[in-house]
Amino acid sequence: MKFRTSLRYRVAFAFAFLGTLVSLVIAGGLYVLMLDMEQRLIAETLSTELEDYMARFALDPDASPPTSTAMHTFVISTAADEDQARLMQLQAGLQQVLFQNKNYFAEAREQAGQHFIVLYEDLRSRQREQRFRVYLIAGVLVMIGLSAVLGFWLAGRVISPVVELARRVSELKPKVRLIPLAADFPEDEVGELARDFDDYQQRLSEFIERERAFTSDVSHELRTPLTVIKGAAEVLLADGQMDLARRARVERIARAVAEASELSSALLLLARERKDQLTSSVCEVGEILSQILQSHRYLLEHKPVDVRFEIRGQPQLLVECSLLRVVLANLVRNAFSYIEQGYVQVTLESIYVEIKDTGVGISHASLERVFEPYYSAQPGGKGIGLSLVRRICQRYDWDIKIDSREGQGTCIRLYFS
Repeated sequence: MKFRTSLRYRVAFAFAFLGTLVSLVIAGGLYVLMLDMEQRLIAETLSTELEDYMARFALDPDASPPTSTAMHTFVISTAADEDQARLMQLQAGLQQVLFQNKNYFAEAREQAGQHFIVLYEDLRSRQREQRFRVYLIAGVLVMIGLSAVLGFWLAGRVISPVVELARRVSELKPKVRLIPLAADFPEDEVGELARDFDDYQQRLSEFIERERAFTSDVSHELRTPLTVIKGAAEVLLADGQMDLARRARVERIARAVAEASELSSALLLLARERKDQLTSSVCEVGEILSQILQSHRYLLEHKPVDVRFEIRGQPQLLVECSLLRVVLANLVRNAFSYIEQGYVQVTLESIYVEIKDTGVGISHASLERVFEPYYSAQPGGKGIGLSLVRRICQRYDWDIKIDSREGQGTCIRLYFS
């Protein structure tokens, strides 16, 4: 599950939502309680007033009834009009009635053939209810605001250990010395997460160290047999009695040894932790590219392919020349290997080199994976070259772009800056 907001805002929203829900429940309960209490109070008041008046009326029929601007009392023996007839039909108990186009709370009693009715106008009651609703709404809004503000502040305090852990983790670099995290956090869920990060950091550091040691050891160990094979190939090539077929085989061996030597040197250099640990020298890109084109022409033997090399700029790079040679050699080798006819256009500009061919091309699905280790877009490929090219480009902050259409060809641009 993905969240678009930060943890702090989510916690603050949850707190504000809870505060809103609680305030709404309390406000609703208070409103219902207020209505019930008001009706009970009106019922008790009217009942008391009516019983008191009935007692006084029994002693003195001329006793004055309880009357005010909101209260009216009637003693009806015979209905004189429709309104009085409606009042005579009222049952005992608190009820509401429409009398003379006004709403009233009414309490009715019958004694000695006479109907005693007391009315209380509900206008003031409705006004009190309206004011109370306004107060409740204002209270709910204030509670929502306070919940949001307090929730945001509390969320910051609650997740501060998580924020600190995230900051510390973002500053970790597995290629430098380990910095333990768990010691600075309490023994809670955040502390457990910090300990998990420490364990992961330890495993990652050990893995990187093993990988670097393996790459370095393999590169060193390969140098001796490669040197022996290279020397043997040179001795054989110096033999003037060798026929052309055998010389072609020995030359192929010599090229393979040279490529393996460059690859082992590149792996050894890439095994170093930081870019500033690499040795650098001024490399003439045009000169290296010309040598690579010449040394790989054997891949185009018996193929009607035209190689065009155009120099429009003379870039000089302060890099490790063997790594630059590996990158350019892999790009040229791919262009020469997967073309049967047409042309290979190599253009050198001041900030980039472009290699364009009319070869088999790369499918759209494979184009997205060509830089993955051990993936090859073409049958029989090893899938190592472009992965190594990307690692070298990342080391020097170079940018490489590939545009290809299956069956039409490929265009690769390597930007040096």
